[in-house]
Amino acid sequence: MVLEGNPEVGSPRTSDLQHPENQGSCVLSSPSEDAQPGEEPIKYGELIVLGYNGCLASGDKGRRRSRLALNRRPHANGVKPDVMHHISTPLVSKALSNRGQHSISYTLSRSHSVIVEYTHDSDTDMFQIGRSTENMIDFVVTDTSPGGGAAEGPSAQSTISRYACRILCDRRPPYTARIYAAGFDASSNIFLGVENESNVLQDGSLIDLCGATLLWRTPAGLLRAPTLKQLEAQRQEANAARPQCPVGLSTLAFPSPARGRTAPDKQQPWVYVRCGHVHGYHGWGCRRERGPQERECPLCRLVGPYVPLWLGQEAGLCLDPGPPSHAFAPCGHVCSEKTARYWAQTPLPHGTHAFHAACPFCGAWLTGEHGCVRLIFQGPLD
Repeated sequence: MVLEGNPEVGSPRTSDLQHPENQGSCVLSSPSEDAQPGEEPIKYGELIVLGYNGCLASGDKGRRRSRLALNRRPHANGVKPDVMHHISTPLVSKALSNRGQHSISYTLSRSHSVIVEYTHDSDTDMFQIGRSTENMIDFVVTDTSPGGGAAEGPSAQSTISRYACRILCDRRPPYTARIYAAGFDASSNIFLGVENESNVLQDGSLIDLCGATLLWRTPAGLLRAPTLKQLEAQRQEANAARPQCPVGLSTLAFPSPARGRTAPDKQQPWVYVRCGHVHGYHGWGCRRERGPQERECPLCRLVGPYVPLWLGQEAGLCLDPGPPSHAFAPCGHVCSEKTARYWAQTPLPHGTHAFHAACPFCGAWLTGEHGCVRLIFQGPLD
């Protein structure tokens, strides 16, 4: 299922994901010839798995990663419909005229199925996505659980299809990308019960794999997102301001992303997510009658979760290079105001029928009236 982002968030002239001029377009105005040696390949777009802050919990390895760039292939491998068969459902397996050819079977009823055989298309590139690790899968995706973890291991029950979907990209401008339910299996066949209705991807489209949600970003959209260098510069600028704990008067600093997210260090900023007051870590103010994580802010007396702040490091999830001024509640991931408000107003798929706003960096469900809070730092006394 393809879901569109929230069109009411952000200005259509700046950095919102739903910019109408970005529908299936690419800003790289390259001719139709293949890229020459030393040139950047033509990029159709990027797929980003929501719920990860820059990489998988176990690290990005090969085709199993949190982000994948879809570039123009040296040789087209796309497919297009060729022959259609209407046949009785029990005879589907015997109806294929060429077993080495890609085919899709649609089951319309107990007695009626449609088989569409596909042939090579020299005008498109095909990319396949799913849980399977077979060679025809370009992007291996596993189930995402809140907190940025993945359901891994033989005992984990996955809800993602082994051949979840495929994306066909036009090799010529404007490089339109279209998504189709399910990919082709090892026998070049796939069986479906339904068919997609709208399948043109645009910047900000969300792809629900029933276990993980993918975000599609076009090159035009990524140009408006911050770079990793910009995110690092913002971290250093925030630390250079020497924010202090208003009670302990200790200097706070965001840790380097190179250190990885293990446990908060001594200078880690913490926040009361109901009010936004930023402190250093302390052990007072517990209100265990309200819950194990409930604390009372010593400045405004509001009671709520008290969590460490972590900078959002997946640049493709950001709408603009604005300063890290807001945090998601209750997880504490920090990003710009525009990015925070966009995701707080964007319901994401949960299960097969439910939708709920979640932090794009870890997948935690957002709470509170707004789902995010403006951070209130105290500067140095000197």
